[in-house]
Amino acid sequence: MMMEEGEMKSLMVVWSTVLGCLCYCHAIDKLLLLPKPKPTITRALSLIPVACLFIVLPLNLHSITLGATSSFFIAWLASFKLLLFAFGDGPLASSPPLPLSSFILLACLPIKFQSLQEPSSSSQPKKARRSSVNHLTKFMLMVILFRVYNYQQYIHRNLLLFCYGLHIYLSLELMLVAIAAAVKAATGMEVEAPFDEPYLATSLQDFWGRRWNLMVTGILRPAVYAPVKSASGRVLPVEWAAAAAAVMATFLVSGVMHELIFYNVGRVRPSGEVLGFFLLHGACLGVEIGVKKWLKGSGRFWVPGFVSGPLALCFVILTSFWLFFPPLLKNKGDVKACCEFLAFVESVKHHTLVSPNNITCPFFSSRDVKNSSPNLNTPY
Repeated sequence: MMMEEGEMKSLMVVWSTVLGCLCYCHAIDKLLLLPKPKPTITRALSLIPVACLFIVLPLNLHSITLGATSSFFIAWLASFKLLLFAFGDGPLASSPPLPLSSFILLACLPIKFQSLQEPSSSSQPKKARRSSVNHLTKFMLMVILFRVYNYQQYIHRNLLLFCYGLHIYLSLELMLVAIAAAVKAATGMEVEAPFDEPYLATSLQDFWGRRWNLMVTGILRPAVYAPVKSASGRVLPVEWAAAAAAVMATFLVSGVMHELIFYNVGRVRPSGEVLGFFLLHGACLGVEIGVKKWLKGSGRFWVPGFVSGPLALCFVILTSFWLFFPPLLKNKGDVKACCEFLAFVESVKHHTLVSPNNITCPFFSSRDVKNSSPNLNTPY
């Protein structure tokens, strides 16, 4: 949604580089004449620099929409997928090898293909209809949120932050669902759902491990959680302690990658608040795992899901008010995103590129918009 000519050129350069690198990675075994059954050190050393390049490549984009999205797709997911692939693991490692088109789609998009077998369940059409209604409802909620922002000067700060959190969830899920639908239409392959109704979570473990942003979970589990748990299990005498250590390592990596994405939003030195948010949740989730093990072994009272679920969601929401949103609002990310969205709408309407610098956002004061409009010739 960023409409500056210079930014569009940078976008083409970034993604052309990504596609070229992925073609190289796909052909790496043939180029190095390596045996196919097992990865070698030479293969890993040839791929790791590409993964490192992917981490810094999106920094060439300065808009929120393109910069943050490319950071998520390339710097986070694609780089970790390549690291796994370098050691013969992850979604890109397949026997027989994936076709180049599937390899590129899986590498640079937040998707995961389901089984190649055609679904035979009779409940599939009903499930598809429910999903369509669900997504239409969420889209209507997004529209309502935009109307709510017109009256934000009358809304309590915490309620406004809740709206922002809901907005991030809805926009992220709808974007990932749209990408999955486009991939399915182009390839005919079924793609796994990116979210599993996180508002129905019964615990922190259920929220982060089984419901929220499953594409990230599916990458962090083999890339960070599993190896750290395996290594910790050789040192720590208690099984749940090894799991807790692996959880902390996973949330540490997630926090660092979120800090990178937030840097692309504001180009301001990270404050550490976002990292603190994820470390806090990692610690609390580790404690939750230990308590569950203890309660299960002792046969003591168990908290039902209809009680623990709302408590877990309240904890996520309140801690996001405290640590997650302040860095974003401090950099006026909401104002910049608004300007870019309206610039995109105007560009489509007038069939020409419109700069966010020339946009007045009705949701914010003119002073905020002027101070926060992105200048694409220099970082924010």
